[in-house]
Amino acid sequence: MSDVRIDLSLIADMVEPGSKVLDVGCGDGALLALLASRRHVDARGIELSREGVAGCVARGLSVIQGDADTDLGDYPDDAFDYVILSQTIQATRAPRRVLENMLRIGRRAIVSFPNFGHWSIRAQLAFKGRMPVTSNLPETWHDTPNIHFCTIRDFVELCDTLGAVTERAVALNAAGSDIGVKAPWWFWNLFGQQAVFLLRRTALASAPDAGPL
Repeated sequence: MSDVRIDLSLIADMVEPGSKVLDVGCGDGALLALLASRRHVDARGIELSREGVAGCVARGLSVIQGDADTDLGDYPDDAFDYVILSQTIQATRAPRRVLENMLRIGRRAIVSFPNFGHWSIRAQLAFKGRMPVTSNLPETWHDTPNIHFCTIRDFVELCDTLGAVTERAVALNAAGSDIGVKAPWWFWNLFGQQAVFLLRRTALASAPDAGPL
């Protein structure tokens, strides 16, 4: 499994064995296959591209074609133990609504995303005056599918707004290693190239501010 993307491996470790899981924007099915083999889950997927769906089905995975922005609303409450969105939230048209639906139809939600607040991105904007291109965000501005970039700070604030509780969060540096710092949050926002959050909804008021990021 050395060729498994590090965020996918982290996500798999957050999922309880035998759970019912929906992978939203499952792409080529790499995470679904990993979850099925490592965690023995009941894995389902939804993917926008026909090519992705066909590739997943050819691998024996249970995947349907659908759009996270429009189709998640059709799922009933608590239909899954986990709903996962990996490196995709920034490509959705309405990230807040997508996350709301994830927290509604899943008892827990797992989201991974590239951090637009990383120091290298700030440096490219500051000194080159151009939209950044990095190993984690390799497309140019006119080719990228990403339409709603966010920072770790932005995502935490959205979770607070929705009343979502963070059960676990991991920030990864450019080498793909856990930076291992829980606080101060600004360190994650500056040095975390990507992040993975395990969330659950709550009826309580929004969590207290974690401080500046």
